[in-house]
Amino acid sequence: MKLQQFRYIVEVLNHNLNVSATAESLYTSQPGISKQVRMLEDELGVQIFERSGKHLTKVTPAGKDIIRIAADILGKVESIKAVASQHTHPSKGTLNISTTHTQARYALPKVIKGFIERYPDVSLNMHQGTPAQISDSVSKGTADFAIATEALHLYSDLVMLPCYHWNRSIIVKPGHPLTKVGKITVEDIAKYSLVTYVFGFTGRSELDCAFDEAGLEPKIVFTATDADVIKTYVKLGIGVGVLATMAFDDEVDDDLVRIDASHLFTSSTTKIGFRKGTFLRTYMYDFMERFAPHLTRDIVDKAIMLKTAEEIDDMFKEIQLPTR
Repeated sequence: MKLQQFRYIVEVLNHNLNVSATAESLYTSQPGISKQVRMLEDELGVQIFERSGKHLTKVTPAGKDIIRIAADILGKVESIKAVASQHTHPSKGTLNISTTHTQARYALPKVIKGFIERYPDVSLNMHQGTPAQISDSVSKGTADFAIATEALHLYSDLVMLPCYHWNRSIIVKPGHPLTKVGKITVEDIAKYSLVTYVFGFTGRSELDCAFDEAGLEPKIVFTATDADVIKTYVKLGIGVGVLATMAFDDEVDDDLVRIDASHLFTSSTTKIGFRKGTFLRTYMYDFMERFAPHLTRDIVDKAIMLKTAEEIDDMFKEIQLPTR
């Protein structure tokens, strides 16, 4: 067995059993990958993939277990490299962050600016996507940190640490009837067409839950993944906006009116997640603490020792998280 063979079977799965796409991503040949996979199967005496002609069609039950262990081994190899780098070049390396537009645009700029000033020799790369894509990228090892509100709980191989709570605001054009309402209710905003996040983004599920509890259905006419896009369409008069409060700037967005809606919706919690077994470099601990000051090295290490996400959540019940 060779590490190269492990890498091939893991990447074949990551590319939805498309050997051609796998070969392209690994800068190698399709026949070479197919040959190495066959050699590994012959050595083990079991099939990892089912086939139809030359095409892979399914991962076998044995293959699922083999690929999972292979991924763990590859992760350990990367950890060994990280340990070596920590001792030879403690302030040099790479950090890949996968997150949503809202986090990238509103929560991370000051954190990243300070981090780059402190670690000029660390190459920091940010990738934006859906919450599911973000979590998946860390689970597959293509990103170091996932920062999101939704979907992280779907991946049991991630350590998920709560960072802060946040809630929502209603945004309207000046003079809108909602600006004359004292304390708005779900019934008040249900009268209007809404512009908000795509389902599965930035706590959108909490909006739907609030309407369900009120026995109402939101009139959602436009959705987007980008808070700035939502604000643009509110300005055009398409509807009333519902977005994360942190995405509204009183000075920049002075042509809109923000109405607090935190009493209408359950607050959401943004978390940072990384793969279990990851060797955390010093600068990785530093990044987490810059993003969420309560995530000190001691706290992170204690959380890593816990076995389940529920145990981690219980641990953080004793820590007062900031609200943004």
